Amino acid sequence: MTLQKVSQIFTKILLIGLRNKLFYIVLLAFFLTIGKNAIYGQEIKHADSLHLNVNETVNLAIADTIKTDSIKPRKSTLEGIAKRKAKDYEKFDRKKKQLTLYNEAELYYTDIELKSGIIVLDYDKNEVYAGRIKDSLGNYTQYPVFKQGSNEVQPDSIRFNFKTKKALVWNSRTKQGEMNIKAEISKRENDSVYFLKNARITTSKNIDDPEYYFLVRKVKFVPKKKVVAGLTNMVIADVPTPIGLPFAYFPMTDESTSGFIIPTPGQSNQQGYFLQNGGYYFALSDYYDLAVLGDYYTNGSYGLRFESNYAKRYKFNGRMNFRFENNIQSERGLPDYVRSKQYNIQWSHSQDAKAAANSRFSASVNLGSSQYYRQSVNLSNVSSSLNNNLSSSVSYSKTFQTVPQVNFSLSATHNQNTNTELINMTLPTLQASVDRIFPFAPKDGVKKGFIKNINLQYNLRGENRITTYDSLFFKPQMFRDAKTGFQHTIPLSTNFKIFKYFSVSASANYNEVWTFNTVKKYYSPIENKVVTEDEKGFEAFRTYNFTTGIGTTIYGTFNFGEDKKIQAIRHVMRPNVSWSYTPSFDQYYDSYAIDATGTTMQEYTRFENGLFGAPGRAYAQNVGLSLSNTFEAKVRDDESKTDEPKKVMLLNNLNFQTSYNLAADSLALAPLRVSGGTQFFKQKMNVNFATTLDPYAIDNSGKRIDVFNIDNGGSLFRMTSANMTFNYSFSSTDLDKSKDSKDNQTAQNGGRTDDLFGSGTDLSDNRKSLFNDDNKEDGTATDMEWYNFKLPWDLRLAYSVTYNNSNRQKEISSQSLMASGNVELAPRWKVGISSGYDFKQKGVTFTQLRFERDLESWRMSFNWVPYGTNSYWGFFIGIRSSMLSDIKWEKRKLPDRVFR
Repeated sequence: MTLQKVSQIFTKILLIGLRNKLFYIVLLAFFLTIGKNAIYGQEIKHADSLHLNVNETVNLAIADTIKTDSIKPRKSTLEGIAKRKAKDYEKFDRKKKQLTLYNEAELYYTDIELKSGIIVLDYDKNEVYAGRIKDSLGNYTQYPVFKQGSNEVQPDSIRFNFKTKKALVWNSRTKQGEMNIKAEISKRENDSVYFLKNARITTSKNIDDPEYYFLVRKVKFVPKKKVVAGLTNMVIADVPTPIGLPFAYFPMTDESTSGFIIPTPGQSNQQGYFLQNGGYYFALSDYYDLAVLGDYYTNGSYGLRFESNYAKRYKFNGRMNFRFENNIQSERGLPDYVRSKQYNIQWSHSQDAKAAANSRFSASVNLGSSQYYRQSVNLSNVSSSLNNNLSSSVSYSKTFQTVPQVNFSLSATHNQNTNTELINMTLPTLQASVDRIFPFAPKDGVKKGFIKNINLQYNLRGENRITTYDSLFFKPQMFRDAKTGFQHTIPLSTNFKIFKYFSVSASANYNEVWTFNTVKKYYSPIENKVVTEDEKGFEAFRTYNFTTGIGTTIYGTFNFGEDKKIQAIRHVMRPNVSWSYTPSFDQYYDSYAIDATGTTMQEYTRFENGLFGAPGRAYAQNVGLSLSNTFEAKVRDDESKTDEPKKVMLLNNLNFQTSYNLAADSLALAPLRVSGGTQFFKQKMNVNFATTLDPYAIDNSGKRIDVFNIDNGGSLFRMTSANMTFNYSFSSTDLDKSKDSKDNQTAQNGGRTDDLFGSGTDLSDNRKSLFNDDNKEDGTATDMEWYNFKLPWDLRLAYSVTYNNSNRQKEISSQSLMASGNVELAPRWKVGISSGYDFKQKGVTFTQLRFERDLESWRMSFNWVPYGTNSYWGFFIGIRSSMLSDIKWEKRKLPDRVFR
């Protein structure tokens, strides 16, 4: 047989630290040439398994003349069983002292696998070769593949000296973290140091044809630690650029590493030139980190931010942000000089469900200056700036597995109106409850009847509530105005059936309130007015009420025939009649004079404006009437393979509700409330509507009078208000609702999760996509077929209208249409728009235009808000990889802020 010369068929290896295992592979190949019996120079067609020992020798003649028992055996170097295999042949040349494995050659040892077209061992020179071979068409095939555990290497060729542990590799490839490295010639000095010549360093997935790379003439490479490079310049699409460095350093560790964060320069109309988002990242441990960022503006404005993430597997994870800005407008001494200090604190904490079975701690905090999102000069999150509320909650809950079960929770809450700057807080809120108890039910068996279903609970709620304003936040006055109290409630209820089809429920509620804040009112002749004084001290009041109701469910089906398109319509009605009794608690009311004469008296309760309300004085017996309806159709499904009809919801709900007060001497009938909702177009369009119908007329001043509207020359009911909303979401591939939560920051700030009010922009990290799908963060492309009829797109519509006729004004108080859409014009090209129209104000609402180009390893985007108080534009192009996030170019114009 004629053998192909193998000396020229050597190619690359992927340089991953092979440690001393590669030395064992070479030794393995060497020992495969040695057997305990005879050695054959012919081809061997089968694979075998040898357990080898280093004491075996090639010279069999010498082995025969020496007594084996006179030589003390040496300890074996190999750690396990070695296997080899080749498709064509395995040949040992004693003269050249070479072992050759040809065609689909394989070598296995412990956790190491070596596969190649050809493997040649020259044990005289202590060298091993692995390379590819040519097929029948002359093309190279069977590139070497080396596996060790989870690491895989696919080289072209390698020449390795197992005695000196040095290697020479052509066209080597290696992957370290996000970096891909390819070099023409690589030299391995030892297990941890490599020298490369004419190397390409890139984060592109395609290492052979990257869209960009850094060309480095000389490189010192330490796997998983660092790359130290000489003269380096960037090459984009195989075109060299003047962007370069005389030397470069790339960290290659898989662990977090501390380092500087390069700021972004720019210019602002009001603050001048600036450097933003620069600072230092502290890799404090495997469980938490810290980033300190800052901004500086040439007019003296500055900002600071502290961001930290923490996590412990199977325990908890969270994130904390603190932001502070000192913004200056104009120059000191000028009339328009303004200095504004704004801050924002965010904290989110989530406990793993496996951490504790009976207790849980969670936090979602977003508090700070009411105008932070509107005045921040380093934030372009329009959805947050349009939101009028900030809220926070920190809670701890625990369940005691007793009989009955006891639940306990302690929480602190915060709610802030950014328009009025009013803040409501509870520091803290205590809640405790005892699980439902059935005192008359048997320990085993079914609860039936009035007596056995009697049950009661106990609930406790305690609050320390603070109402203050932004300017007094965390000042002494804020805590002096706090109100403290406790509420005890004991609901007692039962339910049973009568006449088989009617369900009856009855409940009585006992309520006791303890408070430490009451009021006292009296007329002051000195001030000549009524004075209200806050009093401290323990006070309590007790109330109770009773409610009972009866209801049933009525089913009706209208059949039209199985041969019809609509085969049947099903109508479900749930009527309910209730009666409630609430006594008058006059004992908690006092009186005071409203003038100096003392003849005119006014009644009040010292518990007014309390934490848990005040005892009612009005005696009431209300009879409530309600009716809920659902309509469902059975429709023939022409696409069904089983000829089964499909169900279509016509009306999810249609509700009617009113009441009549038996104890009232006038205006006893409450307005009729009508509400409903349904879905259309395969549940993609949601429609909801509601209206209020008042049976009583009004006088010329707009006050309700005890005269029915029909007796006053009107209709049976007078529509006082109505509203309707609909939302329509559809796309070329049916919208995935899970994508709506992409903008976590906007959702955390209380804004919408979709992009009807635009997509939030993180100015500190523009590598994130502006679009909800964000589907190719890994740099892979979408389908490259022609987009002539399969353009991926999505569209959201939201319409809202409100009618007001409480005083015969008959006006549309609000009416608006919002829309947002995104379309992928071609693979990697996306555009989007969010806009709307206010029919009441006759103007276009907030509008945002989005453009994005996926450049595989790069991302380019343009974001533009063309007009309004939030007008803004920003352009960004940069590398996706976090390791090279500072290689970017961005330009933006933030909206002019109005400081105060």
